[in-house]
Amino acid sequence: MIKNYFKIAWRNIIKNKTSSLINISGLAVGMMVAMLIGLWIWDELSYDKYHQNYDRIGQLMTTQTSNGETGTFQSTVVPLSNELQRKYPADFKRVALTWEGTHILAIGAKKLSLNGMWAEPDLPAILSLVMVQGNYNTFNDPASILLSASVAKSLYGDANPINQTLKVDNKTNLKVAGVYEDLPHNTTFSQTMFMMPWKDPANWWNTQTTAWSNHGCHLFVELNAQADFAKVSAKIRNITKPHFKMNDETMQVFPMAKWHLYSEFQNGVSVGGRIKFTWLFGIIGAFVLLLACINFMNLSTARSEKRAREVGIRKAIGSLRGQLIRQFLSESMLVVFLAFALTIILMILAVPYFNTIAGKTVSIPWGSPLFWLIALTFTFLTGIISGSYPAFYLSGFKPIKVLKGTFKAGRLAALPRKALVVVQFTVSIVLIIGTIVVYRQIQFAKNIPVGYNRSGLITVNMNTPEIHGHYDALRNDLIKTGAVADMAESNSSTTQIWSNNGGFDWMGKTPGFDPTFGTIAVTQDFGNTIGWKIIEGRDFSRNFPSDTGAFILNESAVKLSGIKNPVGKIMRWDGKDHAITGVVKDMIMESPYKQTIATIFHMEPGWVNLITVRINPKAAVQDALSKIAPVFQKYNPGSPFDFKFVDDEYARKFSDEQRIGDIATVFAGLAIFISCLGLFGMASFMAEQRIKEIGVRKVLGATVFNLWQLLSKDFVALVVIALLIATPFSYYFMHKWLLGYQFRTQITWWIFAVAGVGAMTITLLTVSYQSIKAALANPVKSLKSE
Repeated sequence: MIKNYFKIAWRNIIKNKTSSLINISGLAVGMMVAMLIGLWIWDELSYDKYHQNYDRIGQLMTTQTSNGETGTFQSTVVPLSNELQRKYPADFKRVALTWEGTHILAIGAKKLSLNGMWAEPDLPAILSLVMVQGNYNTFNDPASILLSASVAKSLYGDANPINQTLKVDNKTNLKVAGVYEDLPHNTTFSQTMFMMPWKDPANWWNTQTTAWSNHGCHLFVELNAQADFAKVSAKIRNITKPHFKMNDETMQVFPMAKWHLYSEFQNGVSVGGRIKFTWLFGIIGAFVLLLACINFMNLSTARSEKRAREVGIRKAIGSLRGQLIRQFLSESMLVVFLAFALTIILMILAVPYFNTIAGKTVSIPWGSPLFWLIALTFTFLTGIISGSYPAFYLSGFKPIKVLKGTFKAGRLAALPRKALVVVQFTVSIVLIIGTIVVYRQIQFAKNIPVGYNRSGLITVNMNTPEIHGHYDALRNDLIKTGAVADMAESNSSTTQIWSNNGGFDWMGKTPGFDPTFGTIAVTQDFGNTIGWKIIEGRDFSRNFPSDTGAFILNESAVKLSGIKNPVGKIMRWDGKDHAITGVVKDMIMESPYKQTIATIFHMEPGWVNLITVRINPKAAVQDALSKIAPVFQKYNPGSPFDFKFVDDEYARKFSDEQRIGDIATVFAGLAIFISCLGLFGMASFMAEQRIKEIGVRKVLGATVFNLWQLLSKDFVALVVIALLIATPFSYYFMHKWLLGYQFRTQITWWIFAVAGVGAMTITLLTVSYQSIKAALANPVKSLKSE
């Protein structure tokens, strides 16, 4: 019986090649989208699960409230590590401070510029690093280093690196204690290529053991088995207050399980993050698959009159409705499993491209039984969903009417199909509108004035000792090349604030008010190099030797402090008086979606670790770099000329939204493609059904344009209805999404107009082929049997 079902199903597929091709290709594309999104969601949900202690690892988060504004960030203070271990040994199994940055690893003439970190001895055990060679038990040796497998391969090839010595930043010799397996892409520490011991003399943060006001390093912990994150967070909430009397500073242990998907905070509470994208893409995947299923339903029921006689005969000779339902479901199952075979081929082709636009390294787990179980179950359910309505609809025909020849589907029978077409285009239009709004928000954020000139700025890390102490000579030699307009040094880039501090005093300060400011040490040429805008007072200047130690506040710092007419006033910090020489316009140095951080720029040439160079705008970039590189090699022979464009660093702030926009665009395009496949099939069916009517109209004088209008107007009406439904729906959800950004674009009327015109144009182009083909047909052929 089952064999017979599938034999008949195969014959129907072969007989109706066009509709079968539309169904199979549409379902294949829909299933491919759903499976790609499934891989993406799985990658997101499994983030950091590589670590064995995943459910007990946490990070200390600091929440501060100043001037009525509350912010939560990862930076914390060095003394907190010992304090946690001393006061709460029953809760914390392991504790580790870290400080991440770019360093130079060298063996002889071979030099690599890589991202690594200083870390306390417990970090390898917290992360349960898989050691390929050696072990991390000797990591507490201040002269040791752990390398990732790929770095060890790059430095030593196939030789054994254990106990080999390498030089870090051309000043510290460290011995390789172990090699650990490269961390997967979907882990927080995937870019950590090596680990150096916290007590390495080169680690400045190790000198800050009593600095309760200097927030900059990160602190990771592993809780004991019986400890609970919420209860431990409640215990340590006010742990820093006896030492650093902030206006309001609290601590919490943030579980690793929430780092990736729930990283956004409001009032010190995690309120979401990338999890919203996970839900969004899950919904998109479901709807795109639904569009493909709707195609199958529409084309199957549209051809009901051709299957009616078959149903009538089967019922007349004794077939039960249940048998007919199984027959039609077997047909849908065959189509869906053929589509699944095509889906696998499409997946193989699409995954590399998908990884590129999504910034992922997902792969199809061919060898996983769970994958095949999920895939086959998913395919079976798709077959049930797409085939159930046609099966129940077709099996419900009355055999008497069918065999008498009085059966006619009628206009009411088309209503469900029209409703499904409206659903298809509603989803497609919502996706179009959503994609436009996402891109507008990205462009809006990119075009917000940043307060300085990013164009032509590059940064170079000052890792080695040779580069220090030659500021004027290096600057003069760079300017002499003609490729450089100016140069400065600082301890933060223009796209990040690496340190923040409290403990500032000034005349008129409210008792008990102790806000935290971003603090950036700079040289006197910093403002001219980056092109900031002084709005009060003056910039740092070589003409004023007294500027050493002086402050320039940004607008937010002036507002936060409440200092009136700040120029010339004195602020006291770290036991010293600092004169305020000027006020600079706020610059976007952190997130472009949030309020500017109150920041103090202090002229401290001895605190710097980063060089910023402005390329001469009259010079070609590549020519300029070729002239700049030899100058750096002269003053910094122990390091390769490794630089970053500030423009590129700033663009990374939008990488998540950009990727989401790119993925949404692709999926919106595929959704429209699937909808158009269905329209094409429906238009073909309608033209075939009305072939005699078209012939009569042509004989009576109807033009091709008249017939095109006749066949197209029904579809245009459906798209108009879809637009009317999609407009308020998409406005509500996109407006709600935009509310998550402090600085956001507006949803204007033309977005809906563009989406409507686009959907209408696509519809007309899709149905016009069949409409014009039918209109141009010779009426003699369609009427000769009358």
